[in-house]
This record gives sequence, C-alpha cells and structure tokens, in this order.
Amino acid sequence: MAEIVVAEPSIASTSNTQTNGRVGYGSNNNGAKSFYMKSITSGRDYVPEPFDSEKLPVTLRSEIQRFLRVANLIDAQEPRVACLCRFHAFVVAHDLDRNSRGRGVRQFKTALLQRLEQDEVVTYRKRKEKSDVREVRRVYREYKDYIIKHGGESTLENRDALIKAGTIAAVLYEVSNTLTKAAGTQGNADNDVNRRSEFYDFNILPLDQGGVHQAIMQLTEIKAAVAAVRNVEGIPFIEEFTNQKPHFDLFDWLQNSFGFQKGNVANQREHLILLLANMHIRRSNKLANTSKLADGVLDDLMKKFFKNYTEWCKFLEKKNSIRLPLSDPEAQQYKVLYIGLYLLIWGEAANVRFMPECLAYIFHHMAYDMHSMLMGATILSTDGTFTPAYGGGPESFLNNVVTPIYEVIREEAKKNQNGMTDHSTWRNYDDLNEFFWSPDCFQLEWPMNKEHDFFYVDFCEDPKRKNNKGSDKLKTEKKTEENDEEMELNKDDESTEEQPKPKERKWLGKTNFVEFRSFWHVFRSFDRMWAFLILSLQAMIIMACHDLNSPLQMFDTPILEDIMSIFITSAVLKLVQGLVPTLTSLFLILCLHGKLDP
Repeated sequence: MAEIVVAEPSIASTSNTQTNGRVGYGSNNNGAKSFYMKSITSGRDYVPEPFDSEKLPVTLRSEIQRFLRVANLIDAQEPRVACLCRFHAFVVAHDLDRNSRGRGVRQFKTALLQRLEQDEVVTYRKRKEKSDVREVRRVYREYKDYIIKHGGESTLENRDALIKAGTIAAVLYEVSNTLTKAAGTQGNADNDVNRRSEFYDFNILPLDQGGVHQAIMQLTEIKAAVAAVRNVEGIPFIEEFTNQKPHFDLFDWLQNSFGFQKGNVANQREHLILLLANMHIRRSNKLANTSKLADGVLDDLMKKFFKNYTEWCKFLEKKNSIRLPLSDPEAQQYKVLYIGLYLLIWGEAANVRFMPECLAYIFHHMAYDMHSMLMGATILSTDGTFTPAYGGGPESFLNNVVTPIYEVIREEAKKNQNGMTDHSTWRNYDDLNEFFWSPDCFQLEWPMNKEHDFFYVDFCEDPKRKNNKGSDKLKTEKKTEENDEEMELNKDDESTEEQPKPKERKWLGKTNFVEFRSFWHVFRSFDRMWAFLILSLQAMIIMACHDLNSPLQMFDTPILEDIMSIFITSAVLKLVQGLVPTLTSLFLILCLHGKLDP
C-alpha cells in the first residue's frame, strides 16, 4: 500500500487532485506512490491491538463500520488485508466529510491515520503476494471456497461460521474492487462474488438449508406452510433443476417456467408461507397435531385472491382457467401453484397493479398455460423445455408482458401535460382498465398483439386546438383532388388483383366516462344556488312593484298570487336543471365522434 502523511486541518488542497470523487489508493510492484504519504517511526517494537470499531462518528458509522469490524476479525491471520480494510474505511470517511465538520470526525480520522502509520511497514513485510490487490483476492478466495464447501451443512455452528465468512467476503470484494480501480488494472473478480449468496438474504424466514435450526423455522405452522410450498411431487420439467438447488420448490418451478425475477420469487415465497402459517394457526389452534396444513386454509386464500377474477370471468361469460384435480393432495399442490402464480404476477406488475382487470386478463392466460404444462399438453422447444407464449429467458415476464402495458400508461400520462389538456384527450388508469371489462379485450390475444389499437398511443386531436380546422379541410380537399388525378393517370397501369390495405390503427379513446369542461358546468355544479338567487330576485321584484309598506301586506290576495308565481319559476328551473346534463352529455358524445366542434 502507498505511504500516508498526517493531514492538515484543511485538506481542500487534495480535492483538486481527485477525479472520481474518492481518493485513489493501491500499490504495484514498482512502488508507485498514492495521494497519501506517511513517515515511519522506527526503533521500537510494535504490538498491534484491535482498532475500536464501535465508537464511531454518527455521520460515518453506517458507511465504515463493517470495514473496521472485518479488519479486527482477520487482523491476527491476515494483518496486511486488515490494514487495507482500515485504509479503505479512512478513504470512505474522508470522501464523506473532507473538511471534518461532523462531530468527532477529526478525532476519528487522526486516530485511524496514526494506526495506519504504525501498521504500514509491519504489515507490508508480512504480505504474502506481490501486490495488495493479489493479497486481498487471495484471502477473498479462501473465504469464498469455504462458503462453497460448507454451504450445504445445516448445523447451527456451521451456519454462524458461514454468516461470518459471508460478511468478510462481501467486505473484501468491495476493497478488492477499489484497489483494482486505483491500480488501473482491468482485472475484475468473478461476477458471482458481487452477488451475496442466497444463503444470507432473507427478510423473516431463513429458507436456506442452514436455516432449519433457527427458532422461527421450528414453529409447526411454519413447517406445515414450507412443506406445502416444497411439495413438487409429480411436477413436470423439474429434473434439470433439482440438482442445482437443494430445496427446489413450486416457486422455483414457476420462475423457471415463466421467467419471473429472482427477487420477486424470494419475496412472494416468503409472503405466501407467512400467509399460510397465519391462517393455519388460526384454524388449528385447538388441534393436537398441527404439522399438516389445515383443511380449508388454501380454500380461504383462493376465495380472497380470486374473487375479482371469478367475477370478471362471469361478467365476460368466460370460463375461468383455474382447474383443480379431484384428489386432495394433488389439488392442494395446484392451489399453491395458482396462488403463487398470481402473487408473482402481482409482484412484478408495478403500475399495472392499479388495473386489476388487466391483471385478471394476464392471469387468465398464464393460468391456462400452466394447466397445460401440468397436464402435459404443451409444445416443447427444441431443447425439450417449456417456453411461455411471450418468450422465455430471465425476466421475460417483465420485459414482454409488463413493460408494453407500462409504456402505454406512461405515454398516455404524458398527454396530460400537468392538467393542461382536456380529459377526453388522454387515458388514465381507469380508462385503460375499463377496456378489460369488455369482451373486446380478448382481441389482444396471447401473447398480446402489440399492433392492437390498445397499444396505439399517438396524440389525438385536442378539441382546444381545432382553430384551424377550416384550413385543414382545404388542404385535405386539395390532397384528394391530387390523388384523384394520379389515380386517373395510373388507372391503366393498375393490376387486376387488388392488394389488401393495411389496417389503419386508431386511438381507442375513453371507454365509459369522459369529463368535459365548459362554462355550463358553473351552472350545473351550483344549480341550487342559482335557483335560490333567481327565486329570491323574483320575489323581491314583486314586492318592490307593489310598493309594500308592511310585511303583512304580502298576504293580500293580489300580492300573494303574484308571489306564488315563484313556484312556477321553480318548476321551470327544475326542467332546465334536468336538461343541462342531458344536453352537455349529448354535446360531448357528438364532439367525441367528430360530428361537432366544441
């Protein structure tokens, strides 16, 4: 590693030499010097002690604590690598607070820099490789090999050791990457190093092989739910996957079959297990044996998850795609698959979640494909595997199903222009979702036809911008005249066979509801206020015309008859109130069909 020198209180001078936002460091065989230099004090024995990794400045703790902890863990066996980890922590702290303005930052940096000065020469002599980069990579590979070798062991002691090894490996990977960039080399560690093993990443349930000894995994309801999810007996196309993973379950099968994202699969697996466990413990709290999933748990979940889907199928007079076998064990497995499929669709739907009927349409077709797979009535690809209709491969569901619909939502939202355009010129979530309440939605087919008008998002004509419609008509008339002349000239050259014209795509527009803005809405929205003001004005005019001197004169027969005429006016106003909504709706319909100009 390069030499270091104690920084002055103001270290702004070093900022001019920075190019990538962080101080570069590292060494090579030629002894190239870094930005930090140091002076070595010799002549006394040096006994290393652990550097305090707990009492750190609050502003820096979350970013540097893991490097200091790992340095203390490996200091006895690998002092040079521990020194590099501490130096990396110093560089990160310096980048976060260059002027040491945070509370306790200056004292911390001074103490750490003094420790680095003491460690430099001693640890450099103990280096086993030719460079610091190789030294860190060597230690990293040792921990990586240990994880691979002992990853299948499920004892509690081995799990603790594996967790510690994984933490050290993750820190060493980051230090190695920074050293490599600082040295200017192009070598990179293996790509799988950056991805921490699935063994460590979980929210609540450690579902890996080593997590069976955790207390939460010993609960009977958790065991019952996990057993239901891991029941893959009789599932097709699993032979090539069971060898790759010790606990291959139904969610892994759905991921490999339909191309869901790995993170989504992990989240929804845990989600479903917790749902099953919660409902199972409520039903079986009075039973002696709760190791088996209680009857009715999956039925209740099916009713909750697929209530909207079944109503959607009934409304469109379509048979739903949920087909269950007669035998109970196999039916339970199918129920878990259908619920898991819906959760995975929902997990990757992003903004499409605001369109429940669109999700029902997607689930309808994917459930049919899944049932065909389970029944063996699918056409396999050339390599003997199943490929979904929208295409296979990692993240194929997100790229081929969700993304096209999301693009429509985004383009339609752009037409809004922050509320400056008419409501009738763009489609919101409700308008797009209402399309799937119509039998016409099945014209999208499966996989969805991107040439369908549903995906056509060209900007339709804004009614406010039709000021030059007369000139547009003249232009269109001239174009038609020119086209007629060309057709007459080329009439003799036309072939007898007419080629079919491509279908002209059009914007679907609104489905059921359109909001139209006009000054008539002022009268329509405040009709009762206008009616009260008009009737009050009429009554005051009558009273003024009769020159009343006392309120009691209102009860005179001629005057009372005139005042009672306000009820006739009220009836007329009620008629107008009923006609205004009808006329505005009719006007809106005619405008949308292009028969009138707004």
